[in-house]
Amino acid sequence: MDKSISTTRTNIEDREVSFENAWGVCDEDIYRKVIKEADNAHETGKPFFDFVMTTSNHKPYTYPEGKIDIPSGSGRNGAIKYTDYAIGEFLKTARTKPWFTNTVFVIMSDHCASSAGRWELDVQNYHIPALIYNLPNTTPHKISKLSSQIDMFPTLFGLLGWDYTSNLFGLDILKMNPEDERAFIGNYRKLGLLKEDRVMILGDQKTANFYQWKSEDNSLKSVPIDNDFLHITISWYQVSDYLYMNNGLKANN
Repeated sequence: MDKSISTTRTNIEDREVSFENAWGVCDEDIYRKVIKEADNAHETGKPFFDFVMTTSNHKPYTYPEGKIDIPSGSGRNGAIKYTDYAIGEFLKTARTKPWFTNTVFVIMSDHCASSAGRWELDVQNYHIPALIYNLPNTTPHKISKLSSQIDMFPTLFGLLGWDYTSNLFGLDILKMNPEDERAFIGNYRKLGLLKEDRVMILGDQKTANFYQWKSEDNSLKSVPIDNDFLHITISWYQVSDYLYMNNGLKANN
């Protein structure tokens, strides 16, 4: 991490580990640590923001036995079910804590199980789950707008009623107009922009391919390049890269 970013990386001690594999400790162990750190912060009256990455739903798909009805190491379905179980147990414990009422939980995937597929970018495999939980005075509801991970925190800030100035690239999903809806997809070699049923994919050596996406069967049909759409796609990635490389994404003091 950039040394200019002020943060604390919290280690999990050996005595706090009940299960681990090549990826690290199981999800339950890391959630227990999060609860412990939140308790400590609350006792000292210190607000806390915790960023937590879980690993149990990765190969080799091993996790503590006896937690779910699928044997450890038997495949992805078991690992996903264990991950879901661990989140549930974490939230059950959190609900018993004095800090729960004033705490919001954001749960979101970084990617799906695979970014590879029949097509050069498998659009369906970029449909990730994301939720905001425990917002005060908010009726639970589902949002079906086309959006991306970068939109999650502007949406959260909007739901919290914050008035702020930022250079975030994301948008408040709840305030999006239909023409604002879009999603960014990509892997280590290709970058894409999805709007409605149109997908522009940028590749190596300044290549670009344009497709019509059919959600029913997740198919891509090649169509002639739309130059306006191409320029918009390039600008999203080029401008963000330029700003990042020139400190343009840092908040002003």
